Amino acid sequence: MTALMDTHVFDLTVVDVVEETADAHSVSFAVPGGAAEEFDYKPGQFLTLAVPSDQTGVAARCYSLSSSPHDGGPLTVTVKRTADGYASNWICDNLREGDTIKVLPPAGIFTPASLDADLLLFGGGSGVTPIMSITRTALAHGTGKIVLFYANRDEKSVIFAKELAALATAHPERLLVVHWLESVQGLPTQDQMKAFIEPFTSYDAFVCGPAPFMKMTIAALRELEFPRERRHQEKFVSLGGNPFGDAVEVKLAEEELAEADSDTAFDDGESVAPQGPVKLEVELDGETHTFDDWPADTTMLAHLEAKGVKAPYSCREGECSACAVRLLEGEVKMIHNDVLDKDDMDDGIRLACQALPTTDVVRATYH
Repeated sequence: MTALMDTHVFDLTVVDVVEETADAHSVSFAVPGGAAEEFDYKPGQFLTLAVPSDQTGVAARCYSLSSSPHDGGPLTVTVKRTADGYASNWICDNLREGDTIKVLPPAGIFTPASLDADLLLFGGGSGVTPIMSITRTALAHGTGKIVLFYANRDEKSVIFAKELAALATAHPERLLVVHWLESVQGLPTQDQMKAFIEPFTSYDAFVCGPAPFMKMTIAALRELEFPRERRHQEKFVSLGGNPFGDAVEVKLAEEELAEADSDTAFDDGESVAPQGPVKLEVELDGETHTFDDWPADTTMLAHLEAKGVKAPYSCREGECSACAVRLLEGEVKMIHNDVLDKDDMDDGIRLACQALPTTDVVRATYH
């Protein structure tokens, strides 16, 4: 394998820590001088933090940004403790103002295409974190209406309770916040969720929270025939590797390529690597990059980086959506995929860090 030095890692200084609830802390960071462009983010994106670990050296974890990119405030993630969550407990117990931690730049595709769209937002527990970023930003810089369904175990578990109440009071014509407390109402059913959604079927839906909550909500949206392009969900996967190391894969050994995709979901078993270099055309941030020499044994992300393109990524292992692209022409196969479901695949979404070409021409666009 060929290795490249990772230049995307930054040391960020903690400038504030706020205890939102007994189990959730918001941690704010100062962006280093000269790195403003790298940390220019979209509402709904996340940061990847390098949490120190005695066992592995680093535990890489993705945490959604709860701050808005347009209000001048600091870069902020909100982290809720989980019972057996090493990283979340370490962050809540140890990070204090003045500390530094290694961080990858913002990434992710859980973000509205337009802040002027009408938004139907679903947050379960700490899943409200990216929802809060979207809400703050859309209210300040958009024109659409926002309906937020926020489910929690009980009243003391509600993160951002006071701010949500203040925002709803300040924007009564645009923001409706509905709290669902398990301690009072029990768990919501799919039929109850359908009844809630029905008046808002023209909205763009965003869902984030525990897996059962997301599965039930997405099922209700599907049953109401929400089109795929207006249905979004954020998925949390604990990263197994170390994206902060100084070595990253650029080329795969031949024996690895022979096994690539043998157990990957949605592989049709019929893809064949092109005989020669592939033409790759990628649109990123309004600019189109075209190359005629993409080797069949090199991932899309690795080839773009080798050409000097600053393409987004986080885990490099197919365990997050930071590097997601949408295919416009051609096809690729993925070595590994832990986050894209069949709907994503059918919609042409692929992970650039895992994508190997299977056609002579591939055109794609970053979200």
